[in-house]
Amino acid sequence: MKLHAARVAMLLVLALTACHDKNQVQNQPPLAPPIEDTPPPPPSNAPANLPPPVITVPQPQPQPSTQAQEAPPPPPPKPKHHKKPAETTDQQNAQVAQNNGAPQVSAEGNFTPVEPADLRKQTSDSIAETEKGLGAITRKLSDQEQKTKDQILEFLKQAKSALGTGDVDGAHNLALKAKVLLGELNQ
Repeated sequence: MKLHAARVAMLLVLALTACHDKNQVQNQPPLAPPIEDTPPPPPSNAPANLPPPVITVPQPQPQPSTQAQEAPPPPPPKPKHHKKPAETTDQQNAQVAQNNGAPQVSAEGNFTPVEPADLRKQTSDSIAETEKGLGAITRKLSDQEQKTKDQILEFLKQAKSALGTGDVDGAHNLALKAKVLLGELNQ
Protein backbone atom coordinates (compact mmCIF):
# COMPACT_ATOMS: atom_id res chain seq x y z
CA MET A 1 0.00 0.00 0.00
CA LYS A 2 2.88 2.30 0.64
CA LEU A 3 4.05 1.65 -2.90
CA HIS A 4 0.64 2.55 -4.21
CA ALA A 5 0.52 5.75 -2.16
CA ALA A 6 3.98 6.72 -3.40
CA ARG A 7 2.86 6.33 -7.00
CA VAL A 8 -0.25 8.43 -6.45
CA ALA A 9 1.84 11.13 -4.79
CA MET A 10 4.23 11.21 -7.76
CA LEU A 11 1.37 11.46 -10.20
CA LEU A 12 -0.16 14.25 -8.17
CA VAL A 13 3.11 16.19 -8.19
CA LEU A 14 3.42 15.73 -11.96
CA ALA A 15 -0.17 16.73 -12.61
CA LEU A 16 0.14 19.86 -10.52
CA THR A 17 3.32 21.01 -12.22
CA ALA A 18 1.81 20.43 -15.65
CA CYS A 19 -1.34 22.35 -14.76
CA HIS A 20 0.75 25.19 -13.40
CA ASP A 21 2.27 25.86 -16.87
CA LYS A 22 -1.10 25.76 -18.61
CA ASN A 23 -2.77 28.25 -16.31
CA GLN A 24 -0.07 30.86 -16.81
CA VAL A 25 -0.86 33.39 -19.50
CA GLN A 26 1.98 33.73 -21.89
CA ASN A 27 3.21 37.24 -22.47
CA GLN A 28 3.26 38.02 -26.17
CA PRO A 29 4.99 41.08 -27.53
CA PRO A 30 2.54 43.72 -28.70
CA LEU A 31 1.84 43.72 -32.41
CA ALA A 32 2.51 46.77 -34.50
CA PRO A 33 -0.60 48.58 -35.67
CA PRO A 34 -1.65 47.70 -39.23
CA ILE A 35 -0.29 49.93 -41.96
CA GLU A 36 -2.94 51.91 -43.72
CA ASP A 37 -1.74 52.58 -47.25
CA THR A 38 -3.90 54.96 -49.18
CA PRO A 39 -3.28 55.30 -52.91
CA PRO A 40 -1.81 58.63 -54.00
CA PRO A 41 -4.18 61.05 -55.71
CA PRO A 42 -4.14 60.99 -59.52
CA PRO A 43 -1.75 63.47 -61.12
CA SER A 44 -3.30 66.75 -62.06
CA ASN A 45 -0.78 67.87 -64.66
CA ALA A 46 -3.15 67.40 -67.64
CA PRO A 47 -4.35 70.75 -69.01
CA ALA A 48 -8.07 71.18 -68.72
CA ASN A 49 -8.76 73.59 -71.58
CA LEU A 50 -7.35 72.03 -74.73
CA PRO A 51 -8.68 72.79 -78.19
CA PRO A 52 -10.11 69.83 -80.10
CA PRO A 53 -7.56 67.92 -82.19
CA VAL A 54 -7.25 68.81 -85.86
CA ILE A 55 -7.22 65.83 -88.21
CA THR A 56 -6.16 66.30 -91.81
CA VAL A 57 -6.39 63.64 -94.47
CA PRO A 58 -3.88 63.94 -97.33
CA GLN A 59 -5.43 64.37 -100.75
CA PRO A 60 -4.57 61.66 -103.28
CA GLN A 61 -2.19 62.94 -105.92
CA PRO A 62 -3.19 62.46 -109.54
CA GLN A 63 -1.44 59.59 -111.31
CA PRO A 64 1.10 60.68 -113.90
CA SER A 65 0.32 59.70 -117.46
CA THR A 66 1.50 56.34 -118.75
CA GLN A 67 3.71 58.04 -121.34
CA ALA A 68 5.96 59.42 -118.61
CA GLN A 69 6.27 55.99 -117.00
CA GLU A 70 7.33 54.28 -120.21
CA ALA A 71 10.35 56.49 -120.85
CA PRO A 72 12.74 56.17 -117.89
CA PRO A 73 15.44 58.81 -117.62
CA PRO A 74 18.76 57.87 -119.22
CA PRO A 75 21.41 56.60 -116.77
CA PRO A 76 23.97 59.21 -115.75
CA PRO A 77 27.30 58.93 -117.58
CA LYS A 78 30.02 57.10 -115.66
CA PRO A 79 33.04 59.20 -114.69
CA LYS A 80 36.27 58.37 -116.43
CA HIS A 81 39.07 57.14 -114.21
CA HIS A 82 42.61 58.03 -115.07
CA LYS A 83 45.25 55.55 -113.97
CA LYS A 84 48.28 56.95 -112.22
CA PRO A 85 51.66 55.52 -113.09
CA ALA A 86 52.86 53.04 -110.50
CA GLU A 87 55.46 54.42 -108.13
CA THR A 88 58.40 52.34 -107.05
CA THR A 89 58.82 51.36 -103.43
CA ASP A 90 61.70 53.82 -102.96
CA GLN A 91 59.58 56.67 -104.28
CA GLN A 92 56.73 55.72 -101.97
CA ASN A 93 59.03 55.55 -98.95
CA ALA A 94 60.54 58.92 -99.82
CA GLN A 95 57.08 60.44 -100.19
CA VAL A 96 55.98 59.01 -96.81
CA ALA A 97 59.19 60.28 -95.23
CA GLN A 98 58.57 63.74 -96.64
CA ASN A 99 54.94 63.84 -95.51
CA ASN A 100 55.17 62.32 -92.03
CA GLY A 101 58.80 62.15 -91.10
CA ALA A 102 58.48 58.40 -90.31
CA PRO A 103 56.79 55.63 -92.27
CA GLN A 104 53.50 54.46 -90.80
CA VAL A 105 53.05 50.77 -90.13
CA SER A 106 49.66 49.35 -89.27
CA ALA A 107 49.16 47.35 -86.09
CA GLU A 108 48.67 44.25 -88.23
CA GLY A 109 52.06 44.64 -89.87
CA ASN A 110 52.72 44.00 -93.52
CA PHE A 111 50.69 40.90 -94.19
CA THR A 112 50.98 39.43 -97.61
CA PRO A 113 48.85 36.36 -98.12
CA VAL A 114 50.73 33.24 -99.09
CA GLU A 115 49.82 31.94 -102.50
CA PRO A 116 48.20 28.50 -102.43
CA ALA A 117 50.85 27.03 -104.72
CA ASP A 118 53.59 28.43 -102.47
CA LEU A 119 51.82 27.12 -99.35
CA ARG A 120 51.41 23.73 -101.01
CA LYS A 121 55.17 23.63 -101.69
CA GLN A 122 55.99 24.73 -98.13
CA THR A 123 53.68 22.04 -96.73
CA SER A 124 55.11 19.25 -98.84
CA ASP A 125 58.65 20.40 -97.94
CA SER A 126 57.69 20.43 -94.24
CA ILE A 127 56.28 16.91 -94.51
CA ALA A 128 59.48 15.69 -96.20
CA GLU A 129 61.69 17.38 -93.56
CA THR A 130 59.68 15.86 -90.73
CA GLU A 131 59.85 12.39 -92.26
CA LYS A 132 63.61 12.80 -92.73
CA GLY A 133 64.04 13.96 -89.11
CA LEU A 134 61.92 11.09 -87.87
CA GLY A 135 64.04 8.59 -89.83
CA ALA A 136 67.23 10.07 -88.38
CA ILE A 137 66.27 8.98 -84.85
CA THR A 138 68.22 5.75 -84.24
CA ARG A 139 68.12 5.49 -80.45
CA LYS A 140 65.74 3.30 -78.49
CA LEU A 141 62.55 5.20 -77.68
CA SER A 142 60.66 4.98 -74.39
CA ASP A 143 56.96 4.13 -74.38
CA GLN A 144 55.96 7.82 -74.24
CA GLU A 145 58.39 8.72 -77.02
CA GLN A 146 57.03 5.86 -79.15
CA LYS A 147 53.50 7.23 -78.68
CA THR A 148 54.77 10.65 -79.78
CA LYS A 149 56.39 9.09 -82.85
CA ASP A 150 53.13 7.32 -83.70
CA GLN A 151 51.26 10.62 -83.35
CA ILE A 152 53.77 12.31 -85.69
CA LEU A 153 53.26 9.57 -88.27
CA GLU A 154 49.47 9.95 -87.97
CA PHE A 155 49.72 13.75 -88.46
CA LEU A 156 51.93 13.23 -91.52
CA LYS A 157 49.49 10.69 -92.96
CA GLN A 158 46.57 13.08 -92.43
CA ALA A 159 48.56 15.99 -93.93
CA LYS A 160 49.32 13.98 -97.08
CA SER A 161 45.66 13.02 -97.35
CA ALA A 162 44.57 16.66 -96.95
CA LEU A 163 47.03 17.75 -99.65
CA GLY A 164 45.57 15.11 -101.94
CA THR A 165 42.03 16.44 -101.43
CA GLY A 166 43.10 20.07 -101.92
CA ASP A 167 42.87 21.19 -98.27
CA VAL A 168 46.18 23.04 -98.26
CA ASP A 169 45.51 24.96 -95.03
CA GLY A 170 44.54 21.82 -93.12
CA ALA A 171 47.56 19.95 -94.47
CA HIS A 172 49.83 22.84 -93.48
CA ASN A 173 48.45 22.86 -89.92
CA LEU A 174 48.92 19.10 -89.57
CA ALA A 175 52.47 19.30 -90.93
CA LEU A 176 53.28 22.04 -88.41
CA LYS A 177 51.90 19.92 -85.55
CA ALA A 178 54.04 16.98 -86.66
CA LYS A 179 57.10 19.25 -86.83
CA VAL A 180 56.49 20.58 -83.31
CA LEU A 181 56.13 17.05 -81.93
CA LEU A 182 59.37 16.05 -83.69
CA GLY A 183 61.11 18.98 -82.00
CA GLU A 184 59.91 17.72 -78.62
CA LEU A 185 61.05 14.19 -79.47
CA ASN A 186 64.55 15.41 -80.38
CA GLN A 187 65.05 17.30 -77.08
